[in-house]
Amino acid sequence: MNKLYVGNLSPSVTVEDLKQLFGERKLPVADQVLLKSGYAFVDFPDQNSAIKAIETLSGKVELHGKVIEVDYSVPKKLRSRKIQIRNIPPHLQWEVLDGLLAQYGTVENVEQVNTDTETAVVNVTYATKEEAKVAIEKLTGHQFDDYSFKVSYIVDMDAAPPDHAPRTRRGGRSSRDQGASQPGPSGDFGAPRPRQHDFPLRMLVPTQFVGAIIGKEGLTIKNVTKQTQSKVDIHRKENAGAAEKPITIHSTPEGCSSACRMILDIMQKEANETKTTEDIPLKILAHNSLVGRLIGKEGRNLKKIEEETGTKITISSLQDLTIYNPERTITVKGSLEACCKAEAEIMKKLREAYENDIAAINQQANLIPGLNLNALGIFSSGLPVLPPAAGPRGAVPPVAPAGYNPFLSHSSHLSGLYGVPPASAITHQHSQQAQEQEVVYLFIPTQAVGALIGKKGQHIKQLAHFAGASIKIAPAENPDVTERMVIITGTPEAQFKAQGRIFGKLKEENFFTAKEEVKLETHIKVPSTAAGRVIGKGGKTVNELQNLTSAEVIVPRDQTPDENDEVFVKISGHFFASQTAQRKIREIIQQVKQQEQKHQQGAAVSPHHSK
Repeated sequence: MNKLYVGNLSPSVTVEDLKQLFGERKLPVADQVLLKSGYAFVDFPDQNSAIKAIETLSGKVELHGKVIEVDYSVPKKLRSRKIQIRNIPPHLQWEVLDGLLAQYGTVENVEQVNTDTETAVVNVTYATKEEAKVAIEKLTGHQFDDYSFKVSYIVDMDAAPPDHAPRTRRGGRSSRDQGASQPGPSGDFGAPRPRQHDFPLRMLVPTQFVGAIIGKEGLTIKNVTKQTQSKVDIHRKENAGAAEKPITIHSTPEGCSSACRMILDIMQKEANETKTTEDIPLKILAHNSLVGRLIGKEGRNLKKIEEETGTKITISSLQDLTIYNPERTITVKGSLEACCKAEAEIMKKLREAYENDIAAINQQANLIPGLNLNALGIFSSGLPVLPPAAGPRGAVPPVAPAGYNPFLSHSSHLSGLYGVPPASAITHQHSQQAQEQEVVYLFIPTQAVGALIGKKGQHIKQLAHFAGASIKIAPAENPDVTERMVIITGTPEAQFKAQGRIFGKLKEENFFTAKEEVKLETHIKVPSTAAGRVIGKGGKTVNELQNLTSAEVIVPRDQTPDENDEVFVKISGHFFASQTAQRKIREIIQQVKQQEQKHQQGAAVSPHHSK
């Protein structure tokens, strides 16, 4: 994908002229330059340098009297569903970008590309070739805050004819047959690929200690990986000039903890030798969507870890989150031993939250036929449900693993960072049957109503359009109410989208503090005949429902059925917990209705048979 087309060249331009131009612009000398009459093809060593060449040269540089054009060289047969968007404002929120991309079709994946440019770059995969074509036409030159989007096709290997298998040398085996090492998240070869359910430890270390951690000729880090049986990626080349560098450790929980201890010990010894007096804190990176459950209700989980380990723990502000950085920094201060104990407890909580999300994602995909999780972008600032691909903060791997199908773009990632296979139902086709419209009553803080509506009602209109749902805010019963009811009508997928975006909006707008997880109360109506089934004998069903979903489910016993003979079920919990509970309750309702229909059909047939 790093081959570029250089067009509008003067006939007098030589290969040496092009190479000199690259050198003057501080671009890496291209591996290969194939010069034709009026144009050339140039191979760059990596995607980052290719992007830099396009941004630096195209339409901006004159060579032998002609302004040159530079873009990706993509054969027509490989121009399909994948495009690249450049010059995206770095402050643009994922939610806004997701909404924009979704206007032109179903987005299967969005990956952020790590670059040296100040603006953001993303690779987007649409569901069809036609949608990608429309997106290129509509998004090219799209203006956002004085930034003009630049869009190109990139190579879509899935579009290549199946009979073009990779050639092997005569008498030799292909690299696949030989079991050749695949590049890891940071492009490292030789290390084993992470286990499928691997949850890595992400650390931030002061740049001044990176050399000591690596050691002479890499001996120190090799010793760490060997002793702890882990894969350690030090992203030292990223974010030039930054005071801290990320490290990703792939291993078992015990292996991650052992590697962390060794790295902390190396840094402390280096600090002692260089007479750095201050203790070095442990800094753990965690995706924003997991941090709320680490903190716990009213900060109880964090307080417990602090008390049991004798450490002081702080978490970076939500305001620090950007399109480049969807992770929060957890800073642990204390003795080396205390920090190591705290690391084990912190990672245990994060892993639990992550595993719960994985289970919930799989359940959602299976419970809602045709649910397209890839295009949602539903969480705080539209950030992904799960962390971004491994590498520098917010970067994605230059090469995605085979069969890689990230969840939710950036959003959306069941990502390479965690090595988790995508939910099988993500690729489900939309059900041909018309889905039943559902009504959900969602309660939000009164002070959040303005943010949800937006200026002149723009936000709520965009949300309704994106979700394909009707969204109305009920009038306040009196001026002093602390909550307002949002009535959402739509299919199961529309409910998932609308509710998810509302949860994300409340977090984004800081209606819940950094120490609070967004938990909302939702009401759904069920036939009074089904209420008993939801409760179950002795409350068995509702208790099982709560244990399964982690949501609080209440069926008030003192209700009088309404004119439609329906009663309310109250559900409280974070987004996935609430969604799973709603779907399970809908299943129970459907079962009751089917049984009633069978009973009615049997009653109608029986008089005929009695004759």
